[in-house]
Amino acid sequence: MGISRRVFLVLGATAGSACVLPIINQRAAAGTLATEPWAEKLITAARSQIGVTLLYDPSYTRIPYPGGDVPRFRGVCTDVIVRAYRDALNVDLQRLVHEDMSRSFSAYPKTWGLTHADSNIDHRRVPNLRVFLKRLKAELPVSDTGLDYQPGDIVTQKLPGNKPHIMLVSNVLNSDGSRPLVIHNIGWGARMEDVLFAYEVTGHYRFEG
Repeated sequence: MGISRRVFLVLGATAGSACVLPIINQRAAAGTLATEPWAEKLITAARSQIGVTLLYDPSYTRIPYPGGDVPRFRGVCTDVIVRAYRDALNVDLQRLVHEDMSRSFSAYPKTWGLTHADSNIDHRRVPNLRVFLKRLKAELPVSDTGLDYQPGDIVTQKLPGNKPHIMLVSNVLNSDGSRPLVIHNIGWGARMEDVLFAYEVTGHYRFEG
């Protein structure tokens, strides 16, 4: 896979995202993929979080609605996606997920024992985003071929401990050109890395906003 990794445990992932922190030695990229305008905007917005979001922090936080966010220097994997859609496409996943959950609460996971939608956290949980994207008919087949994942696609993974994770596919290829790098926060803040197949892929989505 062209990576070397040490893994550390992060406790208390209440936002339902990453549980491990890989340290990755990334080799030079091989090139870039042709990118649709909407996806290029989305990727640019996600990449702009690199060097800004420096911490992984899954703490439950009360935030405004709509348009609410925790301070940008911290967050979880879902925040990379939420911020990119807001910044690039003016799409507020906090509002969209909350409205859909309020209408169809029974369609969403009951993992957290909630009895109603919670605009502070629902959009920051990977399983909820997966249901939301599937309900939008944005789901695509999961593949073990790297180039089946196109720039702007959303990919979910299952990490050790059965923890869910979510990433945005970039338009930058890895060193041998076999797959695109992804933009995510798995524990060290927002980064772009060659980890598309580092863990089991559980979902593949394309949402143009």
